[in-house]
Amino acid sequence: MIEVLTTTDAQKLLHQLNALLDQELKCQPKVCGLRLIESAHDNGLRMTARLRDFEVKDLLSLTQFFGFDTETFSLAVNLLDRFLSKMKVQPKHLGCVGLSCFYLAVKSVEEERNIPLATDLIRISQYRFTISDLMRMEKIVLEKVCWKVKATTAFQFLQLYYSLIQESLPFERRNSLNFERLEAQLKACHCRIIFSKAKPSVLALSIIGLEIQAQKCVELTEGVGCLQKHCKINGRDLTFWQELVSKCLTEYSSNKCSKPNVQKLKWIVSGRTARQLKHSYYRITHLPTIPETVP
Repeated sequence: MIEVLTTTDAQKLLHQLNALLDQELKCQPKVCGLRLIESAHDNGLRMTARLRDFEVKDLLSLTQFFGFDTETFSLAVNLLDRFLSKMKVQPKHLGCVGLSCFYLAVKSVEEERNIPLATDLIRISQYRFTISDLMRMEKIVLEKVCWKVKATTAFQFLQLYYSLIQESLPFERRNSLNFERLEAQLKACHCRIIFSKAKPSVLALSIIGLEIQAQKCVELTEGVGCLQKHCKINGRDLTFWQELVSKCLTEYSSNKCSKPNVQKLKWIVSGRTARQLKHSYYRITHLPTIPETVP
């Protein structure tokens, strides 16, 4: 189905997909480094998966607070995990590392007029380090990722997969999948370090494939199979990651799962601080509760 798409737009999308696949393995976290973090004991001296996940949730809160693009968040997570998988970061430095990665992603993805001042970003994040600390950490991060900020992310694949599937459908059936819901599911996965070990193409296809199953969109199943074949994704790998994604989303939907929270960010923009911020910073959108589909 995918290979026989003939429209100009579809051909452009396929070209973009092939380009992403060619670049996919570059600028990704070291799996061996992520495994070390996963196996570390929480003794307050070493980086652990729990600390990393909490930091990513804070970055998601900031993304929502500023109304930044999902690609900004995905790139920030990529930078953070690339750095953590190479360096032994002490927990007390994690906040500065995380915010530095976030700011690098913001400056790489967002329009210049939407980029906050470093002072505002630190103030809203409620960290105690200085702008000099942030700038120094930015330089360290850049050196350790070899000055390669841009990276192939699961969000980029998710966008392309969704667009290609849409292109293959008749116009009246193009509302079968809710992209906002897919975005929210990806954000939930980013908050678990285990998914940074998955290839971006596989993680994105796992999410969209599960959603098609959940919505019983039988006519889209063939499209997932064609994408899997085109991207040369092993069936066992896809099944393995789909099972983990399904478990993650089930837990994320439960009351036991701690979700990102912008309440502290709302609190900090009162009084004197509020008067120093731009009006656009008050666009506090809802956190990525996975939206219900319309029956």
